[in-house]
Amino acid sequence: MSSPSKRRDMDLMKLMMSDYKVEMINDGMQEFFVEFRGPKDSPYEVGVWKIKVELPDAYPYKSPSIGFVNKIFHPNVDELSGAVCLDVINQTWSPMFDLVNVFEVFLPQLLLYPNASDPLNSDAALMIRDHATYEQRVKEYCEKYAKPEDIGAVEDPDSSEDELSEEDSYASSDDAIVGQPDP
Repeated sequence: MSSPSKRRDMDLMKLMMSDYKVEMINDGMQEFFVEFRGPKDSPYEVGVWKIKVELPDAYPYKSPSIGFVNKIFHPNVDELSGAVCLDVINQTWSPMFDLVNVFEVFLPQLLLYPNASDPLNSDAALMIRDHATYEQRVKEYCEKYAKPEDIGAVEDPDSSEDELSEEDSYASSDDAIVGQPDP
């Protein structure tokens, strides 16, 4: 059996090789951010979140701490702290799981199947009864808080959107007004 530090290093490397963008915090390998995209065919699919991951010294025998950095509207995610209420991470974690499981299975399942009976965000839990209103609020949060630029991601230079010419990049006087609070 390998040591927890070797397993931590191996799981982190596996996560990086699974095409997740990982940003290390400090010099250690115990705290980092992961770019997470919402699951397809869900109201979250347009969202991109920065997830903070903290691995305890006893990882994989103890679960990682997972939290959303940018806001998300979901009954099982605290809107202010980003803390996640997910049984498999908080209570039933097993050393058989790894970080790829968290991002490819656990978090997508959480977003696809919210549990309104165990909420951290009671507003979302109450609103989930009206599915159309709930989905609309989720989409509003994605548009407002979960775009690539909200997490510091840089758009792919090979994207299909046309780039602005140097002349077009200067803001007009009308553009300066956009986004300003009303007096």
